[in-house]
Amino acid sequence: MTKTLIDIDDVALEAARRALRTITKKDTVNEALAVVAALSARRRDLERFAADAHADLRDADIMSSAWQP
Repeated sequence: MTKTLIDIDDVALEAARRALRTITKKDTVNEALAVVAALSARRRDLERFAADAHADLRDADIMSSAWQP
């Protein structure tokens, strides 16, 4: 873990603390970073599905062999 000295908006930090139900500043910042990273990954996955990148999942021929032992 890296120690970093930064200026943080107190109002935004308090709003994030309440939303995340964290207690310390450190926990709030670390949880907020984790939440943003997770949301980014979910957005990427949703964009892939919206772009029909997984059309093969609807192909009966492909999927019929997917569960063969």
